[in-house]
Amino acid sequence: MSISLLISLIPLIPFIGFLINGLGFKRIPKTLVPLIGTGASLLSFLCVLNTYLQFTGEPIVVRLFDWISIAQWSIGFSFQIDQLSLIMLFVITGVGTLIHGYSAGYMKHDEGYGKFFAYLNLFLFSMILLVLGGNYLMMFIGWEGVGLCSYLLIGFWNSNTNYANAARKAFIMNRIGDLGFLIGIFLLLSTFGTLEYGEVFNSAKGLQIGAPIITAITLALFVGAMGKSAQIPLFTWLPDAMAGPTPVSALIHAATMVTSGIYMIVRSNVLYTLAPFTLEVVAWVGLATALLGALIGLYQNDIKKVLAYSTVSQLGYMFIGLGVMAYSSGLFHVITHAFFKALLFLGAGSVIHAMSDDQDIRNMGGLWSKIKITAITFLIGTIAISGIPPFAGFFSKDEILAHTFEHNKVMWILAVAGSFLTAFYMFRLFFVTFTGKFRGTEEQEHHLHESPSSMTIPLIVLAGLSIIGGFIGMPVVFHAPHYLNEFLSPIYEGSRQVLPGFGEVHLSHSTEWMLMGISVAVAVVAILLSYNVFGKGQKVPGEKYSGLKKWIYDKFYIDEAYNAVFVNPMTKFSTWLGKAMENTVFGGIINGIYRLVTGSSGVLQRLQTGNIGTYIALITLGVIIIFGISVGSEVWASLKSISK
Repeated sequence: MSISLLISLIPLIPFIGFLINGLGFKRIPKTLVPLIGTGASLLSFLCVLNTYLQFTGEPIVVRLFDWISIAQWSIGFSFQIDQLSLIMLFVITGVGTLIHGYSAGYMKHDEGYGKFFAYLNLFLFSMILLVLGGNYLMMFIGWEGVGLCSYLLIGFWNSNTNYANAARKAFIMNRIGDLGFLIGIFLLLSTFGTLEYGEVFNSAKGLQIGAPIITAITLALFVGAMGKSAQIPLFTWLPDAMAGPTPVSALIHAATMVTSGIYMIVRSNVLYTLAPFTLEVVAWVGLATALLGALIGLYQNDIKKVLAYSTVSQLGYMFIGLGVMAYSSGLFHVITHAFFKALLFLGAGSVIHAMSDDQDIRNMGGLWSKIKITAITFLIGTIAISGIPPFAGFFSKDEILAHTFEHNKVMWILAVAGSFLTAFYMFRLFFVTFTGKFRGTEEQEHHLHESPSSMTIPLIVLAGLSIIGGFIGMPVVFHAPHYLNEFLSPIYEGSRQVLPGFGEVHLSHSTEWMLMGISVAVAVVAILLSYNVFGKGQKVPGEKYSGLKKWIYDKFYIDEAYNAVFVNPMTKFSTWLGKAMENTVFGGIINGIYRLVTGSSGVLQRLQTGNIGTYIALITLGVIIIFGISVGSEVWASLKSISK
């Protein structure tokens, strides 16, 4: 099979799966639904694997047809395979397939089983289109597609008003970011006359570092990334996205939507290298988001909400890496995060399944002996996200911290503080959920059982990846190859031409050992502190807080502030418009037309007397009027000719 056909099949197969389950979900036998959905994802993954085996290292562009041709502009419907898109496709289809398989057991008894798998396949198709697209417009189509799918899946149980509101909130907040992305695309087109990646980057390399137009373009694109990847101030939709089924949470947080902003910046690394001001903005926004997400996660009691705020925080670390020009490090953390965050969310789903849909960790406890596989794999994910070697999270997070230390020492101190909070609240979650005595009802305790193999097998696979996944990027001091950097190296050739020495870290081995030691020590201290407070089964998170704790528990009232500043005024303005414009202006016009028509029709009705004499008189009058008009026009014409 030719590589061009393989590349085209990668997005096409999930789309076909979407069509089959989407159009026939009420008629397809229930046993076939997960086979079609998961099979489509698995086949797409195998196409990615086959493409990788045929890949020679040179970018491959498959232009299917000319999409838009206006004057000198020509934008193709094209796909591009290179090192970056291959890495992302492996994450999307690989982790996505595991989530599809898990969903077969988790959603088995849901009425919308077929529709759910159709939406999952569409989500996969949209994300593949986003990373496989050969230009910014193709990326934008996938960008909008994942936004649509998140709306459909977050609000999947739309009979619940709160869930429907959460879906709407995600959709609207992402539209704000998407407007920035769209402005960035318009600026790219007007500046470079093209949206094709290669042409844009080659033209951009001739511009001066810090050029105002490049700063404007990169800031606009970053607004899009802030929306999709949940950065301050457009982050509040992501925790509310927990309204959807747990596999949806795993797919959004690990393999698809939230990674799109990081991918976009890494793809645009030439542009961002030319914009140092934008990079500083990216780094500091990422740091603020990392700290805010970690702080809020300290006091959350919904098992999925804790994981949601941990995603917000971990995304912040990825953006810190991008902001200090450690593009590979940011992408490295995307990969390892996909492993352990998918594991944690699916593990949380297994806990919720065992707890009869209860998500409050205050009602749990003692689950270690009840659901052993879930507990062990969840512990592995918790260790990985806390940054303990040799688990995957240690290598990627530590690499970001090393680059941050070289860039800005204050930023590094704050980032290390954030990693302390991460280890503390994640082990708080683990200890409260799995240790101590069970605090739920007798009915819940009677129902406790391990999840079926369709759910536990993906957990075991992801746990294995969370352990070994970090070895693709070993630190320099270990004198081992950094496979990820070596593979991605061609992607950054343009940035090296713009900035000689790009990507190099000038740290001594002793400094690197010191930084790793501090990072691990901080995580260990946080774990021990968490164990001392929650690990002995004697401390249960409180229901009432005061002072600073209440502010953190209530998420710093950011949602309330947004409601006060944006939502409520807009609602009142819309209500006023409805009363003033619809009732008074438009209603007055419509009522006036109504009165005119009814009044005139009333006059005409009076002429319908049923008297033949009256009708003859009216006909005669009409003839006279027509005759008079005709004679008058003839006389007028004669007078005009005489005057001439």
